[in-house]
Amino acid sequence: MTEYLVFRLYAPLASWGRATAGGTRLTATHPGRGAIIGLLGAALGIRRDDNAGQQALGESVCVAVKQRSPGFLLRDYHTAQVPSAQAKVTYRTRRDELSAPGKAINTILSSRDYRCDGLWTVAISATASATISLEVMEKALERPYFPLFLGRKSCPLAAPVAARRVPAETLRAALDSDFEHILPGEKHLLQLPDEVMYYWEGSAKCLDGDDHRVECNDVWDQPLSRDRWQFGPRVEYRRFVRDTDAKEQH
Repeated sequence: MTEYLVFRLYAPLASWGRATAGGTRLTATHPGRGAIIGLLGAALGIRRDDNAGQQALGESVCVAVKQRSPGFLLRDYHTAQVPSAQAKVTYRTRRDELSAPGKAINTILSSRDYRCDGLWTVAISATASATISLEVMEKALERPYFPLFLGRKSCPLAAPVAARRVPAETLRAALDSDFEHILPGEKHLLQLPDEVMYYWEGSAKCLDGDDHRVECNDVWDQPLSRDRWQFGPRVEYRRFVRDTDAKEQH
């Protein structure tokens, strides 16, 4: 029996960043490792520039996600005014940027993608070298140090994360515990699809001991350096399951 920290993520808007170039900011359908570590770091009060704290948190957790609903895609046409880079000129605040001479201010265009009305269950397990316990993370999620957002500050939570520690024989059993606890009495308010996606790391058998119908690919969401906005690759496993199959497990 293994202990997991299980919580839900639900909001009208979420933005799960993906590797992108140019003026289009894409979003994945589910939160990746970087997004989950960022959310836990905000709850614990670990600042973005605290590289040692961020590294300790990343080395303490294994992340898995159950996608109950990916929501639907929303694309926002976005404009912003930014000053041109100038030698010996440093803009320390947004006010400084907008106070630059008129000829120095440019308008940049971009498109930003969001997932609307998505619902995800997250399960965190502690690694052998963990320096931050699941109990500490649970308390932090109950009373977060910094506000919690789903990818961007424009994406606040629409429901409590309902964090709790769950003893379970398998990772899938921990993720499936949302049937009893994550949305009690609220499921009828959401139009959830019949398909469920599981995402996890470790090995193909880490979900429930069965490596059948498991796919994997490299994803670049392993935080390496916040200063350089650098991410590394990791292997992410996934399995598609119909909701009726998941319910039969109970």
